Amino acid sequence: MTTVRPPLLTKVFWITAPGVGEIREELVAPPADGEVLVRARHGALSRGTESLVFQGLVPESEWRRMRCPFQGGEFPGPVKYGYISVGTVEQGDSDLLGKTVFCLYPHQALYTVPRVAVSVVPDDVPAARAVLAANMETALNIVWDAGISPGDRVSVIGGGVVGCLTAHLAREVPGTEVQIVDIDRSKAPLFDALQLDSSMPETARPERDILIHTSATEVGLNRCLELAGAEAMVVEASWYGDRPVNVRLGGAFHSKRLSLIASQVGMVAKSKRGRVSYKDRMRLALGLLADERLDALFTHEVPFGDLPEEMPDLMASAAGIGCVRIRYPDAAQP
Repeated sequence: MTTVRPPLLTKVFWITAPGVGEIREELVAPPADGEVLVRARHGALSRGTESLVFQGLVPESEWRRMRCPFQGGEFPGPVKYGYISVGTVEQGDSDLLGKTVFCLYPHQALYTVPRVAVSVVPDDVPAARAVLAANMETALNIVWDAGISPGDRVSVIGGGVVGCLTAHLAREVPGTEVQIVDIDRSKAPLFDALQLDSSMPETARPERDILIHTSATEVGLNRCLELAGAEAMVVEASWYGDRPVNVRLGGAFHSKRLSLIASQVGMVAKSKRGRVSYKDRMRLALGLLADERLDALFTHEVPFGDLPEEMPDLMASAAGIGCVRIRYPDAAQP
């Protein structure tokens, strides 16, 4: 006789209006065949896309494309949004029971998803660090799009989490000279902990071969063009929501024969798309998190229940803020 499990009550963070969030209660169905029930231990805030969603700045033209997996509600809101969750499988197929997994899921304490939606976290990656997986996946895609090769002079403009991870990956390519550029002097200890060469924009090295822009500012993008050497490539990895951006394509843009391309994690980089699946990319991103130096990226931690009060300030200012980790009530294990 089959035992029918009742639904479970859980807590969920919803954005109810621009700049306003609340914790709601929802029922979670028990897992059916091919599904798993995950209890969240850690999450994180994406201060790029998620900040635009929180502030209601997603343009209507992008409402469909910017949906995240398992999103609740519709833009402009109310909406349940987010894509960083690390937890433990409590119910489902026996081979996954008790496993620590990463899932592209909104901020929710307990959830049921198809087993194919979760990726097992490697044993040498602590659950608390595994929340960087989505950002590492983005950084990996950027490096692939940029086509960085030995000997390249690379600058990353914007020292947020994605920028730091991109610089971290780029400097592992033999012979590269990598510099991260940011206006926030308070981030210098973070860059030092990550062993990254850093600079303020006005003293950044010129004549670069590849420039990667992650600051989501007009000033930052134009500084990339100023620092570019002949035949250089500028990779725009920022998303501006509904904000217009003035790009200075006069001056030396044409005489230097510069290239400006976009990188976005929604598609695997063109150079890898024929042989690398989304699952492959996530598996690789998780494996790259075994480096304990990356713990320096965690500058803030907030209890899940405090998100409605903390989100407005955390999303409004970038000064000194790296990765904001969310701690769920049952996150007793590292």
